[in-house]
Amino acid sequence: MPRTPLADFAPPLKKRLVELWGAPPNLYKALGNHPELVAAWAEFSKTLRHDTRTPRALRELVILRGAQVMRSEYEWAQHLAMARKAGVSEAKIKNLASWRTSSEFAEQEKAALALAEAVTEGRVSDEVYARAKKHFDDHDYVELALVAAFYAMVGRMIDAMGVELEPEMKNYSPKLA
Repeated sequence: MPRTPLADFAPPLKKRLVELWGAPPNLYKALGNHPELVAAWAEFSKTLRHDTRTPRALRELVILRGAQVMRSEYEWAQHLAMARKAGVSEAKIKNLASWRTSSEFAEQEKAALALAEAVTEGRVSDEVYARAKKHFDDHDYVELALVAAFYAMVGRMIDAMGVELEPEMKNYSPKLA
């Protein structure tokens, strides 16, 4: 149930959002109730999606795993298409919840997924950190941790605002289990 109305944007902000993402999704419309924050959010999320060094497919796996952990249907549905476009295989999507025992994931991906879970749950152990540092330098560690943290915030904001999936997104597959 929506808790926050879907706002209209002032023309300059709407133009920028369209430049960045095309038609703004419901998440941005709900955030649009605070124009300054949605503008900053859009620029920051653009940086995380497009101006980073780690592979986009790896970042999308981190986002999807966070969506699973938080049970964020909206985030899961939105990022399935992005993950596929970035080259994440259907087998990885199907086996994401069981990544620890799945042969679909390389050790580097498993280290990133362990970090994603830990950040999303709010506690990164020394073991998770050490595992990540075997595969990522400080720059990439910070980048992946920040992606996980930002998208954990996204899921929490989606929940807080009661953002509903767009009608065209409701038939996504596979469903969030």
